[in-house]
Amino acid sequence: MKVTVLQENLARGLSVVSRAVSPRSTLPVLSNILIASDEGRLRLSATNLELGITCWIAARIDEEGSTTVPARTFADLVNALPGDQVQLSLDVKTQSLHVKGGTSNNDIKCIDAQEFPPLPTPEMDGAVPLNVVDFKEMIQQVAFAASTDEARPVLMGVLMNVDKENVTMVAADGFRLSVRKAQLSHPAPRPINVIIPARALNELARVASDGEEQIYMVVPKNRGQVLFRVKDVEVVSQLIDGTFPDYQQIIPRSYKSRTLVSTASLLKACKQAEIFAREGSNVARFDIKQSSGEMQPSEVEISATSEETGKNETIVEATVDGGGVLIAFNVKFLREVLEVIKTPNVALETSAANAPGVIKPVGDDKFLHVIMPMHLG
Repeated sequence: MKVTVLQENLARGLSVVSRAVSPRSTLPVLSNILIASDEGRLRLSATNLELGITCWIAARIDEEGSTTVPARTFADLVNALPGDQVQLSLDVKTQSLHVKGGTSNNDIKCIDAQEFPPLPTPEMDGAVPLNVVDFKEMIQQVAFAASTDEARPVLMGVLMNVDKENVTMVAADGFRLSVRKAQLSHPAPRPINVIIPARALNELARVASDGEEQIYMVVPKNRGQVLFRVKDVEVVSQLIDGTFPDYQQIIPRSYKSRTLVSTASLLKACKQAEIFAREGSNVARFDIKQSSGEMQPSEVEISATSEETGKNETIVEATVDGGGVLIAFNVKFLREVLEVIKTPNVALETSAANAPGVIKPVGDDKFLHVIMPMHLG
């Protein structure tokens, strides 16, 4: 293999794929990145057997070939090379990759490409086109609510349902639930109902730049995988096997009190309360005051107390429709959902101190978030 490539292109490609490298693996080749000539371009691939990322970059190919190179060593070296051309040449017998950049000459010990697990090359027929900006926003508004507890693998994923032109994404961790809906520009050829690891979706959002138009999604039949393609990058992930909880049962059908408040003001108050609440179990109390008359201004008093650091109390102006209520929430969870809401105002719907609250952006019915109450104590 003999390849010449621009240092900045190689560095960018390595940063894209290296997130799929397995940090702790019994298979040494999984700590490596596959580099291969591919129809006049250089292909970089990494996988941890659950998630695989491939990136194609422009290069001059003088001799075809492939090998796998230690991910960290190679990425650190390329980032340290001068911003000009990098020449890569492989000694096939010794599996040693010679990397030349400027006046720097380096030899890296590699592992034969034959040992690298094959990544699927699916047919893109029947791919579902998703708008990049919309899909990235969907991931941002849902994936944070997925569980990180490996004891409940189904909840570590995001349920994705595609039916004709309707897309719904759902994530829950037992304490909160995020639901985001969107419309496709063209109806999907067939219905899709899969659970995708939240981590895979977060990686996809990271590698897809807003300048692209479309992400194409394929779920090959009977393979237990999903594949996304965006411009020069492919992300392939194993699907999570199992049954996602019936999330419709969790969403309250009615409320006794609806509080309208500025998103930015409530977010600022939650950040202040979290400074004190994080010493304990992140509990903040929300005292929603009943307004004196219909559509009269009212307020929400947000407070958090810590035995070690003291206490915080912030009052936020609000419009309260219905009765007052004193309820406690995990303020970290509340902050996280407010950070992904794009509208200027937000509505908090509550029924009782021991019933879930529902958060909705005002003027946007595509998103809702359910948050379980904490014990007032």
